[in-house]
Amino acid sequence: MERRLGRRALLTSGVGLLGALAGCPERARDGAGSSENTGTPTDQSSEGLSVAVGAEPVATNLRSPVAVVAVEAGSYLVAEQPGRIRHVEDGGEQSVLLDLRSRVVDVSGYDERGLLGLALHPQFGDNGRLFVRYSAPPRAGTPDGYSHTFVLAEFAVDPRDVTAEASSERTILESPEPQSNHNAGDIVFGPDGLLYVPLGDGGGAGDRGEGHVEDWYDGVPGGNGQDVTENRLGSILRIDVDATGDGATRIGVGEAGGATAEPRPYGVPPDNPLVDEGGLDEHYAWGFRNPWRLSFGPDGGLYVADVGQNRLEEVNLVERGGNYGWNVREATACYGADECPTVTPDGERLRPPIVEYPHDGAAVSGLAVVGGYRYDGTAVPDLDGLYVFGDWQARGRLFVAREDEDGLWPTATAPIESGSPGAYLLSFGRDPDGELLVCTSDSTGVGESGGAIHRLTEP
Repeated sequence: MERRLGRRALLTSGVGLLGALAGCPERARDGAGSSENTGTPTDQSSEGLSVAVGAEPVATNLRSPVAVVAVEAGSYLVAEQPGRIRHVEDGGEQSVLLDLRSRVVDVSGYDERGLLGLALHPQFGDNGRLFVRYSAPPRAGTPDGYSHTFVLAEFAVDPRDVTAEASSERTILESPEPQSNHNAGDIVFGPDGLLYVPLGDGGGAGDRGEGHVEDWYDGVPGGNGQDVTENRLGSILRIDVDATGDGATRIGVGEAGGATAEPRPYGVPPDNPLVDEGGLDEHYAWGFRNPWRLSFGPDGGLYVADVGQNRLEEVNLVERGGNYGWNVREATACYGADECPTVTPDGERLRPPIVEYPHDGAAVSGLAVVGGYRYDGTAVPDLDGLYVFGDWQARGRLFVAREDEDGLWPTATAPIESGSPGAYLLSFGRDPDGELLVCTSDSTGVGESGGAIHRLTEP
């Protein structure tokens, strides 16, 4: 295979932050106990950072709730990993909005596939456009031997009574997935009205093997995280769902479902970093392993949590055209080598995370990072301005990080001192007032009914 420079430095020096963050995260580690990482992670002092929270129930008896979005105050849509979207209201009333289990791969026990994310169009109250991502059985164009097909689809919802028909589905994007893990899962609209779609590196371990291309770095085999020409894996995509085809025409607000005769049911923002530069136009940033949950902060910053391999978990503040290092680096450490570069052969910088933590040996430690939100609510004043996130192994705590312009952000645990969310943290959400929701499960696998959503409060 021809050696590719891949993820090239294609941006001008004037590019800054965006104007103005697996079935479930990896709960069984790839090759745990045989780390290939080398180097010592930077210490993150948490001096002066002490926060505790409480939690009050919003909904219970859910099955592996991996995503929640607010329709309005007290009204939420919840994605259950096996394939149902529930409408949940404060007080516990629930109904099934969409049952997609016949379209989603069968999941049971530990599985990183399934119904993984959902997002409401910014004008949802007017147009009822709901966007969903899920793992489907292999579709046309998916190579033989691949695990499944990632599907991004749109459904038409009546926003007045929150009802929908599965027959309204319109496929927006498909991507072949070589292995069953590292599927990412979130989808989020940015303040620019564009949809941000993370994809993991394709699964397996180390970004290598079937479905993983060869890249510019000879220190380790692989991989998709450092390539922009062969597939969309290991990246954050940015697309315009209000446009179609090349040089697209807009889909008018109010046209839920928006069927079109154009060859591509989405547009590419012209300022995406690889447009006219030789890579796949949908790419916004790259160098990711398994980005599990992303969010935009009040300042417009894009926060992306990336699940690590065997040693380190990380959170990145993502910029347009940024390369976040995988599989050359895992967080701030070299992966699979004693020494490794900090730039590509083209001079493109491998950008460091803002947060990292190890799997053991530290006050802040865990197994698989779960991205959260920069807090701007009022119910828990001690969280003001902090980035609130967690780890799949919740153990009755969350994490908080405080901004630091000089390096890694100071990070500390935030014990949940009242209320009793499940033992395993799956995801975060946010209500219209900026208050944070946590999705949890009592099971390490796809549980039957032990899932719940809680709202964070003061302890």
